[in-house]
Amino acid sequence: QVQLVESGGGLAQPGGSLTLSCAASGFIFRLYAMAWYRQAPGKQRELVARIGSEGFTNYADSVKGRFTISRDNARNTVDLQMNNLEPEDTAVYYCNTIRRGMNYWGQGTQVTVSA
Repeated sequence: QVQLVESGGGLAQPGGSLTLSCAASGFIFRLYAMAWYRQAPGKQRELVARIGSEGFTNYADSVKGRFTISRDNARNTVDLQMNNLEPEDTAVYYCNTIRRGMNYWGQGTQVTVSA
């Protein structure tokens, strides 16, 4: 019954901003690390950012300083604030968690960065 639902994707211009949100249900959210991944056409899915149950964060080098991951345990949500977007950020972004040894993914939300 784990469910992850992403929202907030869309079209942005280079240098612009978007905020993605992932709504989680079906597990005790506060106990689990959450992550954002992305997959661009022709490329492997890659980790963008992770936030642990204690709130510690880490980021891919390509987004460090531009993206911020955060979580709200009261609302069971994890956000990805994306600033200074670049065309290379264009991808489908996925919310992720691992529970009982199993990976769970949202349906993905498209982010397109283009002038």
